[in-house]
Amino acid sequence: MTSPSPTPDESGHVDVVDTPEAQRYEARVGGTLAAFAEYRLRPGRIIFTHTETDPAFRGHGVADVLVRAALDDARRRGLAVTALCPYVAGWIDRHPDYADLSGGS
Repeated sequence: MTSPSPTPDESGHVDVVDTPEAQRYEARVGGTLAAFAEYRLRPGRIIFTHTETDPAFRGHGVADVLVRAALDDARRRGLAVTALCPYVAGWIDRHPDYADLSGGS
């Protein structure tokens, strides 16, 4: 018998924090690092380079919560977004209300 995959806690809560010293946003579930989105900052711009989800957390919406929180933070900070990461680029394509963040390169 296999053990169930870890999922967001009972409330569906995923904690997302910006970790500037590591240049990445981190998603934690119950204190465990579940996913991260790496970035580079440039004047007025954030460049997302790589997103990774721990295999135990895939398929539970953790990366979706992570990217939404990171893009919401970029919007709050007035940063344009460059999505070199295919996951972030695809996420923006699927959520046209975030397309305005991808101004110019």
